[in-house]
Amino acid sequence: MPSKPESKFEFRRRARRRALQALYQWHLTGMDVGAILAQFREEQDFSNVDTELFATLVRKVTVGQSDIDEKIEPYLDRPLAQLDIIEHVILSIATYELLHSMEVPHQVVIDEAVNLAKQFGAEQGHSFINGVLDKAAKEWRDPANFSPFTSA
Repeated sequence: MPSKPESKFEFRRRARRRALQALYQWHLTGMDVGAILAQFREEQDFSNVDTELFATLVRKVTVGQSDIDEKIEPYLDRPLAQLDIIEHVILSIATYELLHSMEVPHQVVIDEAVNLAKQFGAEQGHSFINGVLDKAAKEWRDPANFSPFTSA
């Protein structure tokens, strides 16, 4: 029986997972982002990954990390410096998507972040991620504050 062709959703899920890994490396090593992107492209199979989303997430999160941190900090129950690196990276990716990828439903962003936390984070990290992003999304994606008919 032939396998089903993979959905765009799976390609995007893999892009987020790779972005998490690349951003984790960036946080740990401080390596140049361009070098990290090149290394990932050389060493990993990207045939089933949304490469544009991967590169966008890595570049935009690294460039905007301080702004992203400032946006998410009010929703945290602890100082940012006390976050596990994986939790910080997952929250950074999701914060970027919630604020700048309005075409992606907020629940998809949250679900993807929770799944990353379940796969890579601490034992109860996914619950923390879910709570933080749920509170943030209620304000950032409030229909009263956003209309799909207004241009950015």
